[in-house]
Amino acid sequence: MPVGEDQVPHIEFTREVARRFNHLYGREPGYEEKAKAAVKKMGTKKARLLNELRTKFLEQGDTESLARAQALLDEQQNLSRGDRERLYGWLEGGGKKILVEPEALLTEAAKLPGLDGQKMSKSYGNTIALREDPESVTKKIRTMPTDPARVKRSDPGTPEKCPVWSLHLVYSDAERKQWVQKGCTTAGIGCLECKQPVIEAIQAELAPIRERAQAYLDDPTLVKNIIADGCEKARRLAGETMREVREAMGVTYA
Repeated sequence: MPVGEDQVPHIEFTREVARRFNHLYGREPGYEEKAKAAVKKMGTKKARLLNELRTKFLEQGDTESLARAQALLDEQQNLSRGDRERLYGWLEGGGKKILVEPEALLTEAAKLPGLDGQKMSKSYGNTIALREDPESVTKKIRTMPTDPARVKRSDPGTPEKCPVWSLHLVYSDAERKQWVQKGCTTAGIGCLECKQPVIEAIQAELAPIRERAQAYLDDPTLVKNIIADGCEKARRLAGETMREVREAMGVTYA
């Protein structure tokens, strides 16, 4: 899902907090020995590969090797959480990664504007809700503003200046995007023709969401149970993380 514009600064701030904390407190006593012992638990072949990939990253700055090494760690089932976090930091030449640095998972369209080309906001009335009825979705997209240069059907346009193009970046494949580019810039297609594939793609995406949501609308206790289970899981993971934080900082409670 595209990240909202307001979320990016929060991600950067949280990442920096985690990075600085790991730098200050990640060097636990006997860190190198513990890291090397954890590597041996992976077995001779995988341990050798992990060391080779780490060396390539540290000596040559090969980020692909780092990614492969991290993926290799993700596959290991016999490593404890502490060993795994210790080795994530060891791969980059640092200390144990006590706090995870958040990363944004971006699509080609990192920020999706509203239906009118402005910042997407419910207060602007330029959004499509996940459970919105099909008729409303169709109407909203068909009435979206397009490139101002296309006053008449015969006027050529520029897709990059049209809010509909942002939706094509998310919902259309390469062939469809090429069709839009050619059709818009040569006036070979009209704006309603351009919007139709987007309408169909969004309707196809929302249909199973509406279907799944109906069960929770019919029985709200399902939602309450999911929230309760999620809270318990989050509480447990947070407790483990805070235990490691206190140990790293040397803070204990009687």
